[in-house]
Amino acid sequence: MRKVSRVMKQCTLMYKGLNIERESVLHKTKLLLKIYRAVVWSTSNRAFEVCENAELYCSKTMEEALEYLANYAPEVDQDRFSERVSSLFETQWLITLIDHAMNKIYDYPDNGKLYHEILSKQYLTVCKYSEQEMLELLSLERSTYFDKKKEAIELFAISLWGYTIPSMRGLFAPTKEEVDIPGFFQNVETPTNSRI
Repeated sequence: MRKVSRVMKQCTLMYKGLNIERESVLHKTKLLLKIYRAVVWSTSNRAFEVCENAELYCSKTMEEALEYLANYAPEVDQDRFSERVSSLFETQWLITLIDHAMNKIYDYPDNGKLYHEILSKQYLTVCKYSEQEMLELLSLERSTYFDKKKEAIELFAISLWGYTIPSMRGLFAPTKEEVDIPGFFQNVETPTNSRI
């Protein structure tokens, strides 16, 4: 039986201290990490399309095109464009949350930079590194690498759900009212066999 690392013990205490249900949050975190590259790629393509569409509405500048859409375009065009822009902003919100959580990981006092590098290269950068590339890049043994990767995902889950999302609520609702968090972040059923 393998010994539980000091970081994993700290994670257990942080989950309890932050009143976070570990399994559910960990499952959601793994899903986010799994889809992140595709979401960013899709967003960059959609942003380019939105800019092109806006420029089609009688202008070479985005500002003039947006003014036309807001004031003169047929309602159907306004609605369609509004939906696309809203989708981009929601996706940007997700990217911002992940960036803030990653900054917190980087500052973690015990191997934070290593955890940040593992998560970045495995899930967030444009090109995903293979297991062998990661082992060579980090100069780690295979078992050590997988232990550190598991610790990194646990810390990222705590950083995202325990610190980043709660701290961002004030940005989206300056009043004391509760903020609606997008459905993706809520009530995802935890499978019995989840692996990243």
